[in-house]
Amino acid sequence: MTRERLLALTGATILKALFLTLRLRIEDRSGILKEDAGSPVIVCFWHNRILGITFAFNRIYPKKRAGVTVLTSPSKDGEILAQLVGAFGMEAVRGSSSRRGSRSLLELVRLIRSGRDIAITPDGPRGPRYSLGPGIILLAQTTGARIVPAHASFSRCVRMKTWDGFIIPLPFSKVSVTIDGALNIPGELTGEEFEEKRKNLEDLLEHAAD
Repeated sequence: MTRERLLALTGATILKALFLTLRLRIEDRSGILKEDAGSPVIVCFWHNRILGITFAFNRIYPKKRAGVTVLTSPSKDGEILAQLVGAFGMEAVRGSSSRRGSRSLLELVRLIRSGRDIAITPDGPRGPRYSLGPGIILLAQTTGARIVPAHASFSRCVRMKTWDGFIIPLPFSKVSVTIDGALNIPGELTGEEFEEKRKNLEDLLEHAAD
């Protein structure tokens, strides 16, 4: 067993025990939790909210949808995250904006066209914090999939001293997740319009961050 797999299995065991103690409040403004499979979405949230969104997915993701694939980095940390989300029923595509970007984009396009939902942390894997790159807008523009911003807040938590201020909810705390209304990105955009869509999404996510 590799070191990465051992760490992922250990982490998944700890998280599953933690998640059993947490309470969830969910607000779905997009309506995707009531939709059938066949209309895939791109869910985006900040990197430091990964545990909150994973917890919510584990509790309420509809079985009638086709499943979620998470974009993770090609680094060793990304390998740990890929195996960790696998323990919660999600798949992973390895890639980033700096390495294997084009290859991972093509794979995400294929997955969306097959019906799968995609989860992306647009400021990952190394930041800067709350900075949204163009990749998610390009993916939505290419596929026609809607972008669904998701936010997570925590009644009690620990913030790590990492580049993103990674958040770990404390046992028996409440996680509040809001799924915002879906955003449609037109297939044809000028450079200025593309940047306006990118900045609007970045501002929307940052406004909800604490």
